[in-house]
Amino acid sequence: MGSRLLPPASRAKGPLSDRIIFVATPLLFLLVWQLLGDRGLLNAVILPTPAKIVRAFWSLLVTGKLAKDFSASAVRVLLGFLYGTVAGIVLGILTGLFAKVSKALAVLFGVLRPIPTIGLVPLMILWFGIGETSKVIVIAVGTFWSVLLNTQAGIEAADRKLIEVARILEKDRLTVLLKVILPSALPSMFTGVRLGIGNAWKSVVAAEMLAATRGIGHMIEYARELAQPAKMFVGILVVGIVGLLIDVCIRALQKKLLRW
Repeated sequence: MGSRLLPPASRAKGPLSDRIIFVATPLLFLLVWQLLGDRGLLNAVILPTPAKIVRAFWSLLVTGKLAKDFSASAVRVLLGFLYGTVAGIVLGILTGLFAKVSKALAVLFGVLRPIPTIGLVPLMILWFGIGETSKVIVIAVGTFWSVLLNTQAGIEAADRKLIEVARILEKDRLTVLLKVILPSALPSMFTGVRLGIGNAWKSVVAAEMLAATRGIGHMIEYARELAQPAKMFVGILVVGIVGLLIDVCIRALQKKLLRW
């Protein structure tokens, strides 16, 4: 709102200044962090300087360990995310369309949803062992809830007037679902997918920290055991940066598919 009150000349400078702030702020933060570390004002045991983190990143990259751990985590995230997204969309559509289905599952979902995914790891290990299955299921569960809730909300928020018009025109139920309800629910579904991929990365790190011999989570936990904070930060930053890039890609896809 404030930009509309500015004169045209000031408004034109806005995008450039925004880009400068966007780039300068994190660079300034890193510079201050490095200076404080070099002067010994930060405990290097728990907070290494950016230079040490970069050196640790390069070391892990050159030796190939980072690539192996990242590829293991990426495969697990992809599988769990796909399973959780499909299940969330299907059940979200069913609970959004049919009130009886929603009521029947309300208590079950209400009890299971607050349970953190890390709390499911020991149970999944007990049921499925320490192999890939337990990790993929944990990731799928972490993805499932955000996709389910947003899909259900999008279905329930569909414009009733458009649905009535479609029924007046004697459109069958499948046509109403595909041409009216689902298109109106797509923005909410994309939001669920964006949240789901973030939860998938959180879940894989939690699962790998408890039961894995390879993966970003295992790398973080192993570095903690060996008191190598720089490598811990590498793993944490990799998860954050990859999550950000995926979110940007999903948002770009959303804008392209939902131009209307």
